[in-house]
Amino acid sequence: MAARAAGFERIKLNSVLQRGVNDGEIDDLVRFARAHGCDLRFIEFMDVGTANAWTTDRLVPAAEILTRVRAAWDLEPVSEPRGNAPAETWRFRDGRGELGVIASVTAPFCGNCSRARLTAEGQFVTCLFAASGTDLKGLLRGGAGDEAIREAIARVWAARTDRYSEERFADLTNLDGYQAAGRDRLEMIRLGG
Repeated sequence: MAARAAGFERIKLNSVLQRGVNDGEIDDLVRFARAHGCDLRFIEFMDVGTANAWTTDRLVPAAEILTRVRAAWDLEPVSEPRGNAPAETWRFRDGRGELGVIASVTAPFCGNCSRARLTAEGQFVTCLFAASGTDLKGLLRGGAGDEAIREAIARVWAARTDRYSEERFADLTNLDGYQAAGRDRLEMIRLGG
């Protein structure tokens, strides 16, 4: 692998699973990650942005992912609690790697989230599902110093009320055929992955 040859020791592979698209490749992805000494993260298909035509019909829930992996491999939970990390993680009992599942749809974790993003346009975004961010580039170009930037970030973070995944989950009385509400959200291409 080129990443290993370039000196990267711990490599994490992320795979967003979609029913009918790549959910038949779960075993192949696990085998590949184990063969190459990589950690693997399966991510539930999420309604990030509005361009991916998200629907629960294409969602492969975390519980199903784990059931399918456990059918072929023996896993044990990683002992430390998840905390504010997005993935629940397991180790392969034979010691050949870790597997994580990010269940933003079926087990939202907004209350523990400590993630933020800075877009290429200088927008500080407090949620993956945000419609907009706070302009830090304008502060920088206006001459704001480090302390003013720190204060702006702290102020925005302290006032955040983001909990889109929890709100979506509350709306999901039935996962069959649910489609994301017509709410604006930044596209992943702007947020970074």
